Amino acid sequence: MILIRNVFQLQFGRAKEARELLSEGVKFAEQDAHGSARVLTDLTGPYYTLVLEITHKSLADYEASMTKMAGSPEWSAWYRKFAALVLSGSREIYSIVQ
Repeated sequence: MILIRNVFQLQFGRAKEARELLSEGVKFAEQDAHGSARVLTDLTGPYYTLVLEITHKSLADYEASMTKMAGSPEWSAWYRKFAALVLSGSREIYSIVQ
């Protein structure tokens, strides 16, 4: 099992709008994920941080999911709106041990 953590740094003052959009976008992540998706917001650290966590069975499973999502016109339309609110981002991938 692996955990994918997508970390987004948002534009100043756009956190609420991005959080609402990400809540809509979670349905795309959950369609092919091995578990439910989680959305987290910052309490400390860099301001305006939004995190999307999802689990997959394997890296191959994750890659297949990303390929399927990228081919979806609905996901593409949603992603254009969300990306306009993001300054930068990173992705962390972890093996779940326990």
